[in-house]
Amino acid sequence: MITQVDLDNWFVYHSPRPGQQERYLALRQAAKHFAEVAVACTDGSADQTYGIRLIRQAVMTFNQGIACETEAQSERFVTAKVNTSP
Repeated sequence: MITQVDLDNWFVYHSPRPGQQERYLALRQAAKHFAEVAVACTDGSADQTYGIRLIRQAVMTFNQGIACETEAQSERFVTAKVNTSP
C-alpha cells in the first residue's frame, strides 16, 4: 500500500548523499554501453527505438531508487567501491 510518507518521499528533491554520484555515474555508463551494443546489433526500427527508450527508463527508475533510499540504506554503499568500467 502506498502511504503518504511514500508520496512525500517520491515527490521531493533529494540532494545527493556521499557516494550516490558515483552510483548514478556507474548506472549511466553501464546503460550507455548496453545501448551502444543494442544499436550495433540491431537495425534501426521502431523496436530499436523502443528498446533504447526502455533502457533510458530503467536508468531513471534506478536513479529514483538511489535518490529515494533512506540514509541507512545509502550508508551501506558509501564504503563499497562501485565498478564504473563496462
